[in-house]
Formats: sequence, structure tokens, C-alpha cells
Amino acid sequence: MGYRSLVICPGRGSYNRPELGYIQRILQHSSCTKTLFRTINDALCKQQLLALDELDGAAHFSARLHGKAEHAASLILGAGLLDYHSLDQSQYDVVAMTGNSMGWYTALACSGVWQPDKAVMIATTMAALTNSSQRDDDCGMQLIYPLVDASWQLVTERKQRIEQYLNQYPSEIFHSIRYGGYAVMAGSSRRILQLHEELPPIDERFPLLLNGHAAFHSPFMQGAAERALEMFTSSDFLTPSLPLVDGTGRIWTPNCTEVERLREYTLDKQVVACFDFSLAVQVAVKEFCPERIILLGPGNALASAVIQAIIAVGWRGLSCKEDFKTQQLNDPWLLAFGDEQQSQALRSNR
Repeated sequence: MGYRSLVICPGRGSYNRPELGYIQRILQHSSCTKTLFRTINDALCKQQLLALDELDGAAHFSARLHGKAEHAASLILGAGLLDYHSLDQSQYDVVAMTGNSMGWYTALACSGVWQPDKAVMIATTMAALTNSSQRDDDCGMQLIYPLVDASWQLVTERKQRIEQYLNQYPSEIFHSIRYGGYAVMAGSSRRILQLHEELPPIDERFPLLLNGHAAFHSPFMQGAAERALEMFTSSDFLTPSLPLVDGTGRIWTPNCTEVERLREYTLDKQVVACFDFSLAVQVAVKEFCPERIILLGPGNALASAVIQAIIAVGWRGLSCKEDFKTQQLNDPWLLAFGDEQQSQALRSNR
């Protein structure tokens, strides 16, 4: 048996300029993914969308092209699926999966709830439904702001400042994603821009507006959820082949999953309410006691949020960033496909 492993899938915004060519690199290192790659491309073709090789193999990264909602969804889902299918499961025994935001769709696909072609259709459709550029009304915006310091310790004043805005504008500002030591906020364009102006600057980067992002995981997405429920039925879902932990900390197991409830959560509840990624990670590590945590690509942006979520509950005795660095140096247990050296150890030679 291999290492007991928790696999985590990244969400929106994980495919950026540095990730251009990521999928081509997967194919070069793992021949077992080529059939899956063709399946994904065929599914994109049926939806009249650009193929993965056209996007990932472009000469230059373009925010307009690669950031288009459906394209971003296909790149993120495609990269995650290909990484997962290249994982050396003789060395890494996957005991559970979770994902951040759109990464939930990747987790569903990897666990067999959706076959790859179905996953492509639903993920790209959901991206289109929630894309503000295709709607006339204000679908809002997202903003990210750190709640921790350089050692990943909570700064109470920052948390209180965010809570003040939530209390002051309860119908206009919402927690979108609880993302480790970061608050991802969603709301009306007016209020998110207000937060951007009024929150104290940090590291000359934050508060950071998430370009191209609508007010995901908030009531602003109610219309998208209603349309998704009309479009996809229980027959579009299967029971997972391994445990999944969702954005409320609920565990969906192979033997106890009601597909209609999974459908309602996926197409409605997680679309219109906060996705608590921190809680998902915390529940997963407590309940499944993984020896390794594996981050699928594209990119490696999940790492800090995952460790910050773990620090908050003291798992593995972690209390700060320095603790993690020491453990990782002595016995690396957080492994990312987005790290070239680590990906070589993770991938099967098939």
C-alpha cells in the first residue's frame, strides 16, 4: 500500500501566464493521459469550444482568451483530471478528495461522479452561467484580503474589519470563500470597490480585486443556480468512488451518497452560499489522517491556504509558517503537481 493521501483540486484563477504549456508538459511526462486528453478535446469540440491544445499550446498567454470563463474552466478541469490520472497510485493511496470552488467540479470528475465528457459539459456550462460578462444585471465582484501576518498568525484587527463590513452591508457583501488565512469577499460592484479603497493596504498587493470574477458563492448567483437545476438532473450524477469533502465540511461517501442531494448541493447550495475551503481541508485531515496531501495543478497557489487552514486547528502540531517549513524540510508531506521536482515523484511512469 502507498501513502494515505488526500488530493485537493484548485479553483478559478489557477491557470495564469506561468501555467501556459502546463497541459503539454503533463502529456510529455505521462503517456497514460493521452486517451483522456483526446476525450476532453472531443467534448470541447461538441460544445464548439477551443481544444485544450489550442489554448494551452498558444504562443502567448492572453487574459482575454485564456481568462474567458469557459476556457478557464476547461483548462483548470482538464489539467486537474490529467494530473490525477497520471498519479502513481501504487505509491499514493487516495483516501479522500476535496477542492476549492471550481475545484469541487474537478473532484467530482476525478471520483467518477461525472465521466470526463460530462464533467467538461457541466463545468463549462456553469462557468458560462455564472459569468458576469454575459449578463445585463450586476453579478458583482470578488476581492481577496489576508487575515494573517507573515508567519500565518491571525491578525484579529483585520478579521474584525471584514466583519464590520459584513454587518454594515448584509445584503451587499458576503463571505465568498473561506480560504485559509485569506478572506475572499463577494458583493455588488459598488461595495467591493468600496472595500478595495478603504481596507488598509498590505504588501503593496492587497486588497486585491479578482479580475473577471463575479460574486461567486453568494446570493448574486441565484439565477445561475436556478438555470443549472433546470438543465441537469439526477441522471447526470453517479455515486463517488471515494470520499469527497465539500465546502460545508460534509463527507460524501461511496456507500451513503444520495445523488439528488449531491446534485442540489453542487448546482445550487455551493453556487449561492459561501464555500468554506478551510473547513473542507480541516475535516479531511481530521477524518482521514492522510500521510500525504497532494495538490493537483494547474499552478501551486493552493499550498499556503491549505497549510493556513491546518495551522488553525493545530494539525500535525503546526502553529506557524516556520513549523511547516521545518516539517517539510525533514519529511515532505505536502506535494504539488505544480512543482516540477515534486511532480516527477508523483507521476506514474506509464
